[in-house]
Amino acid sequence: MIKKLTFSAMMLILVASCVSPKVYKDLENKYIELKDENRKITDENRTLADAKTKIQNELNALQKKYDEALANTNKLQGDYDAALANLENLKASYSALEKNSSASIAENSKKNRELLAQLEAKEQALAAENARLENLKKELEDRSNRVAELESVIASKDAAMTALKDAISKALTDFEGKGLTVEQRDGKVYVSMENKLLFGSGSWAVGSEGRRAVEQLGSVLGVNPDIAVLIEGHTDNVPYQGSGQLSDNWDLSTKRATAIVNILRENSNISPENLTAAGRGEFAPIASNETVQGKAKNRRIEVILTPKLDELSKLLNE
Repeated sequence: MIKKLTFSAMMLILVASCVSPKVYKDLENKYIELKDENRKITDENRTLADAKTKIQNELNALQKKYDEALANTNKLQGDYDAALANLENLKASYSALEKNSSASIAENSKKNRELLAQLEAKEQALAAENARLENLKKELEDRSNRVAELESVIASKDAAMTALKDAISKALTDFEGKGLTVEQRDGKVYVSMENKLLFGSGSWAVGSEGRRAVEQLGSVLGVNPDIAVLIEGHTDNVPYQGSGQLSDNWDLSTKRATAIVNILRENSNISPENLTAAGRGEFAPIASNETVQGKAKNRRIEVILTPKLDELSKLLNE
């Protein structure tokens, strides 16, 4: 993919003078589409995190219901046992009083029937509560299994991104201390390359050293087909002073991002569908533009690697 980005960047330089307004407008429209796609991925990540929190809250609520139902069942069981003991006592009393008057026998018989009716009602209530308890238990188990599946998929994605970061760091060891950093945060891997490694001042043509770095990055991405790749171009806040094909820093950052995409596309193992190029101009600095060092850090290409979330989406929609 890095090779393709470099190749396209070189082609853009060769035919820069021949670019028509229509082609330029098409590039602008593509940038807007890619920006929307980036926002969509960010929203999907936020939606997945919110969905996990919602499911966890539902699980906690079910656990509370289950505990309450269990306590109620235990109470009913205790009431049932007490009523059963009382019945046994009355039976014994009935036997002792049977030899006395018929009136006492009739009274005991009445109480016995009442207790039997109460006992039957307790048994029915206990059976109904046990059934409800079983349903709650099953629902609780289902929710727990679903949360466990989501956590397993998320953990797997995080592990895969960690492995990807390590592979990229190893592949780009030669460029340590040359304006290249690799970081992992928020479930994504960020590869940042300062422009001094890639481009000349005001240019979007990738130099030989920069091309080699992008190609080595592409060699890792080529064996990770389930990764979405967003390439963002950034500049400092110094207005673009050139003329001709570029209008401003935003235009320059877009062309530089596209140059990297074109080098990556040269790698046949990288699917173009996984690639997105975006220019952000000077509007997303990572350092102060008040110093020379800060400006150098802000002039960069960021390659943002995001795992595809198809499996998580499927689990959430089940």
